[in-house]
Amino acid sequence: MGSTAVVILNYNGVAYLRQFLPSVLACSGDARVVVADNRSTDGSVQWLQQYHPEVRLIQLDRNEGFSRGYNLALRQVDARYYVLLNSDVEVTPGWLQPLVRLMDARPDVAACQPKIRSFTHKNEFEYAGAAGGYLDRFGYPFCRGRLFDTLEADGGQYDDDRDVDWATGACMVVRSEVYWRAGGLDDHFFAHMEEIDLCWRFRSMGCRVMYCGGSTVYHVGGGTLSKVHPRKTFLNFRNGILLLYKNLPGRQLWLTLLVRLVLDGVAAFKLLFSAGPAHFGAVLKAHFNFYGRFGLWTKQRRDAQRISGGSSRAPHFRGSIVWHYFVLKQRHFRDLPAQKFQTVG
Repeated sequence: MGSTAVVILNYNGVAYLRQFLPSVLACSGDARVVVADNRSTDGSVQWLQQYHPEVRLIQLDRNEGFSRGYNLALRQVDARYYVLLNSDVEVTPGWLQPLVRLMDARPDVAACQPKIRSFTHKNEFEYAGAAGGYLDRFGYPFCRGRLFDTLEADGGQYDDDRDVDWATGACMVVRSEVYWRAGGLDDHFFAHMEEIDLCWRFRSMGCRVMYCGGSTVYHVGGGTLSKVHPRKTFLNFRNGILLLYKNLPGRQLWLTLLVRLVLDGVAAFKLLFSAGPAHFGAVLKAHFNFYGRFGLWTKQRRDAQRISGGSSRAPHFRGSIVWHYFVLKQRHFRDLPAQKFQTVG
């Protein structure tokens, strides 16, 4: 695994570094461990320099967010495989070997992720990634083991290796050559859903994205931006529309965006009553931000189409996860109709 670099992007996460970096160092074999710091103000840099001088430290000039922060850091890392690892992840003995073996055995795989379980409820899957990610036809993400806020217990039902739509940025192994050929993470996403966009580009380039059931890590989640923060609501909704506009095949684009507009409107009113007016306003702001920068997003779409050679892969789930979950009350991945899934690959 000498050609593998585990790169942790940190922003004011010194408490997580204290808690989880020792396990990363102890359990990652001969992989190099790198911490890229997004101009933290909590003493992260000083702590690393004092207690772990053996860890390579890349200091960025300001908080660049997840996407640009990783792009700037990874340009300074020479490795066959990058492992993008959140600072709030606890790894387990032997976690990295199955992921690297999978990548070595399948040269057409651009990225893969391990099983993501909850740090606070160890027997449950964790929200951000669970057992591999999918998209529905309207761009809403879901996972094996997690549909919306319904989390499954891990009973070994997802111990396989499987092609998926996207791998989580909480812990994702990426083939470095393909990462740069795809253009890296899109800086304009700043944070949230940027890994889904990247994986969509991988798949449109003819590469595979996989889940590896033989590896397990534990994720705290919400370490930098809480799920209840309106800024996260804004980024999730704005980036969700951008994700579709950049990557959907042209024949599906406009009708899909129209339906998504209606569904986001319903979600906004649901948030108004469940989370408050700040979240309702965040959804409106997300849409106005998208429409107000339409020229920029059109350039982004052209770039994505150029990278994929004009080919674009639609999401695998041909149904609406909103319909199946909220109307049909199908709350687990196993409940979703198999015929709604296109052949994954």
